[in-house]
Amino acid sequence: MPTFDDAPADAAEMSEAMRGLAHATRRVDRPEQVYPVLGDLLGSVRSLEQILGQLATAHDTLSDRATDDAGDGPSGRSDATATATELRAAAALISQAERRLDAGMGAAGRIAWHPEPVPGVRREFINVVFLQGEEADQIIDIITLHGADQAIEQLAGYDFGDETVEAALENGYVYDQPPVGQLDKTATRDAYTLVYNPFVGHVGLYRQRDALPDPVLIGLEDPPRHAAPSTTTEPAATQGAERSRRERLDTPAVNRPSIGNHSAWRGLGR
Repeated sequence: MPTFDDAPADAAEMSEAMRGLAHATRRVDRPEQVYPVLGDLLGSVRSLEQILGQLATAHDTLSDRATDDAGDGPSGRSDATATATELRAAAALISQAERRLDAGMGAAGRIAWHPEPVPGVRREFINVVFLQGEEADQIIDIITLHGADQAIEQLAGYDFGDETVEAALENGYVYDQPPVGQLDKTATRDAYTLVYNPFVGHVGLYRQRDALPDPVLIGLEDPPRHAAPSTTTEPAATQGAERSRRERLDTPAVNRPSIGNHSAWRGLGR
């Protein structure tokens, strides 16, 4: 139970509770329970932002009592100021996470969960890119040094929305689940699943076919559709066909330079 006046004890209890929740959410069999969990997490995130700000203030106001291990006052005060700066920066990042969590909770609140899978609903994954050899080794190095999230962010540059989906459909790179081999490792971020094998040396990125990834990952235009009139020199008939296709498929435009070698794209030909 929280003490409300013993910070170390309450922090230890919070840490233990978060460890328990991390364990309890490894597998979710009753998705209808997720919404209240998100509500409690949202409250926790807001409290965490407040806690970080208060601890930053404490390092500022009590800096005249700080020294380093050798008893040097200026050094101790400098570290107290640095601590306060970093804690406030962390609080600002938590504030961003709070807004995203709040939006996610709003979307979760619109879901009506059924006890069994709804007939006719099929989740499909399309292959965005598949790399082997040196190209895969570079991505595996990124995973090793910086984590899978950064690798997914880089590989998301191969996702060109409609174009990528149509190429995957044309070439048969569509799966009920991302294909995972015996020694493969996986990581997920947003709508993407990364499958990689550091032993064999291949990397694949898959996306839920009908999911809209995080705009930060895919560089969406703003607004994606019904924007200002195009200034392209393409014939009007071609422009009309493109607008019709986007409106029919309800997919956003992607605004970013291409990366990598087109011949390396799985499903986009050679």
